[in-house]
This record gives sequence, structure tokens and C-alpha cells, in this order.
Amino acid sequence: MALGLTVLASGSSGNAALVEADGCSLLIDAGLGPRQMATRLATVGVSWPRIQAVLLTHTHGDHWNDRVFAHLLRLRTAVWCHAEHLAALRRHCSCFAAMHRAQLFRTDEGDKEFAITGLVRCRPLSVRHDSGATFGFRFDGAASLFNAGWALGYVADLGCWNESLADSLTDVDLLALEFNHDVVLQRSSGRSQSLIDRVLGDDGHLSNEQAAALVLAVGRRSSPRKLHRLVQLHLSRQCNRPELARLAARRAVDTLGADTAIHTAEQDSASERLPLVDVGWDQRACERRPTVIT
Repeated sequence: MALGLTVLASGSSGNAALVEADGCSLLIDAGLGPRQMATRLATVGVSWPRIQAVLLTHTHGDHWNDRVFAHLLRLRTAVWCHAEHLAALRRHCSCFAAMHRAQLFRTDEGDKEFAITGLVRCRPLSVRHDSGATFGFRFDGAASLFNAGWALGYVADLGCWNESLADSLTDVDLLALEFNHDVVLQRSSGRSQSLIDRVLGDDGHLSNEQAAALVLAVGRRSSPRKLHRLVQLHLSRQCNRPELARLAARRAVDTLGADTAIHTAEQDSASERLPLVDVGWDQRACERRPTVIT
């Protein structure tokens, strides 16, 4: 049974990620067209009918797609979102009325945890961004016969972070986090000053150094060597370089003394399926599984 995160696309041209756990396949955002989404899903052997729900972080246009929502309506696939998102979707989603009549919108209550399956729970994490209500997510999976308990943090599109967010991400096994820009490249980009100020502001996007500081804060709150994987999200093509983002992340990980694998998500291709549990634990668990007597 698959247990992992696949980043299907990450960046200003479209965002989507696939979470597979406890027999459930769900999307975080759906910012590509339906055919492009299908192509990316196929790289890990998943098709549209397998998707049981979409979780929406916020309503900027690179995080949801009108044609995808029409596709979700045909498939009768639910969309989990904040109540505030409905107002924006009502204005901009052509099939909003039909989806609403079909009761496909499931609204959450801010940071209140809810169940995805019997073994998987999700807690929305409120963050600052210039899109009204904006959220990251923490997923927690209970231990079972075949897997250890696990935790996944997914946080993109935020301009700053605070101690509460770091606390909420404590002891995640995999952290997917925005590393949007290098400040020097942003300031020298030739963009309009208003756009630069927006990106650098508290309601904009995290710089490499801000993200690395959050990784450090999370690691210091967590059990030793708990963070197995760090996935860098939403790198700016114009104002960042993968090597700069990785260098900032590596400095934080090395400071923690952690053996954390660093992955950089891309805009134009899906990542591999990244396991949510420590492979070493999973191998040891296999050795401990009881013999089934038939």
C-alpha cells in the first residue's frame, strides 16, 4: 500500500501535491489543467478516479483550476476548503453552483483537526499570505501493523512564520516548505518595486533564509533525527536558484546534525513518490511482523 507524498507541480504556474496514506489518495491544491494533472498522476500509477478529495490551501489562481473543478464535479470528488474560500470560488468558479448543489464542498473550521480516514487526521495551519484565509496542513498517521506512526507538514505560500507554526510542525517526518526566493536576487530582479515589496512582505513569500530558520526551529523542537525528508516548494524561477535554496537548507540541517534528505520540487515535472516513514523503521518492522498461522 502506497504511503507517500508526490509533488506534482510547484511554482507560480501551478501547484498540486498528492498524499497517499491508509488507502486514501488526496490532492493538496489542483492548480494545473485536468490533462496535465492526469499526466503527472500517472507517473506514480494514480488516475483521477483514485482521487478521493482535494484540500485547498487558498484561492490564488495557481492553486486551483476551473476546468479541474468541472472535472471534480463529473467525478463527484469532494473539495475541502475554509468557509472563506467559498466566497472567492462563488465569484470565479464556473461550476460553483452545481458543486454546491451536489454538496461537494466540505468546509473546515480554521485550525480544527479533522479525520481523513480512520488512521489519518489533518490539521489546517493558518499562515499569513495576501489571499485572505491561507493554510498549510499537518497530517498525522496512526501506527498500524505495517507502518510506523508518521507525520507530514505541508506549508507553502506564506510571508513569515511564528513560534506557533514551528510548534505545530514539531516531530514531522517529512516537511514540505516554501523556499521561494533569494533576497538579493529578488531586490535586483528588475521587477516593479510594488511586486518586490509584496513578495518580501509578511504577507508575501518565504525567502531561503526565512525557510531555513523555520527548519531549524522545527528541528530543535523535534526528537533527534526525526525529520527524514525536507521538500523545497515554490522556488521562483526569476528570483531563486535551486543551488541557493539547497545551500540554505543544508546549513540548517547540518546545524541540527540531522540526516535529512533534501528534495527540490519542480514546476514542470512531478517528483518521485517520497516515503512518509523512515525506511529503516519500515525494514525493522517487517522483521518484527508476526508469523501468520493458516
